Amino acid sequence: MARVLALVPDLLFGSRVQHALTSAGHDVELIGDENRLRERLGDVAAAPAAVLVVDLTNEDLDGASILESLSRDGALEQIRTLAFYSHVDGHVRERAEQAGFDQVVPRSRMAREADQLVARLASAG
Repeated sequence: MARVLALVPDLLFGSRVQHALTSAGHDVELIGDENRLRERLGDVAAAPAAVLVVDLTNEDLDGASILESLSRDGALEQIRTLAFYSHVDGHVRERAEQAGFDQVVPRSRMAREADQLVARLASAG
């Protein structure tokens, strides 16, 4: 299974994602902000299968810019990336795809299929 960092400031939804992923056997750490994410990336990158999940629904968090910055810094070389957005924010999805996320899905799909989405990305990495 995968080591997962989940940048999900929404504690309620983050707990839901964490539960789904840990129930499927993934090692999950919820992260609430970009600084903590940067601190933890080194440990996760050393894992054989690592996935970063980013919440794009939070107005205070620019997930696309964070991904671009981490990519420029070389922090995501061994990490697959998954983002989720509100289905009404098509421009957020487009921006995330342009930024280079490996997969971008609506929040509703993340809620239903988090474990399968992460497993597919981890096995593709």
